[in-house]
Amino acid sequence: MVDDPFVHHPALRGLIIEPELSFFRNFKPSDLDARMKALGSDDSWRRNEDEIEAERQAFLGDRFGQDLWIFAYGSLMWDPGFKFAEVRRAHVSGYARRFILRDTFGARGSPDTPGLMAALDEGTGCEGLAFRIERDVVEAESGVFWRRELLAFSYKPVMASITTGFGALEALTVIANRDSEFIRPDMTAEEQIRCIATGKGFLGTSLQYLENIAAHFEALEIEDNEVTQLLAGARACISAQ
Repeated sequence: MVDDPFVHHPALRGLIIEPELSFFRNFKPSDLDARMKALGSDDSWRRNEDEIEAERQAFLGDRFGQDLWIFAYGSLMWDPGFKFAEVRRAHVSGYARRFILRDTFGARGSPDTPGLMAALDEGTGCEGLAFRIERDVVEAESGVFWRRELLAFSYKPVMASITTGFGALEALTVIANRDSEFIRPDMTAEEQIRCIATGKGFLGTSLQYLENIAAHFEALEIEDNEVTQLLAGARACISAQ
């Protein structure tokens, strides 16, 4: 056990939003209904909150009695929303971070200027962070995660095998739901760059999303050619406007 959540990676201390300051700390999917209505959507864009909770209870089952690890590969890396006791650099095999979540629902994009975010999809591996939630607060803190990540239909929850500098673990994460209309694995690099350069919503811009991933990679000394190339392409696109 550790006393300092950042003991393994002190450089992350200033890069992760304190849970109490997170937009997602007390977030409910229904909080976005008014925004979605303004974009021309009814509440069919999201899952029923009772269904979300029922899935959480069924999925976690006896894991409520033990520490829970969560693997983060996108915005969870800098804004988890849940309280954690430890964070480690981690690698998951069998999946890859892919920028295939085309956002038109107002988070980092809109119908007129779609944004782009990441999803785990089949692949050769992905670097990210693993957060440990202590067993005594798994009930409350996993709820924060579920309402934030599984409010719509773009992701599916899985338990994945991950490796860290301190051994192998099993961690909860979310992967792409290929049946979702927002998961677009067919996007070209040019389309991805355009969405990153122009997408913006109530959580910020798609460029900021990618810049945050890049900042974490720099702190952890992770090289990711796709992130580097997309970031360079988006910045060049903005400069050319």
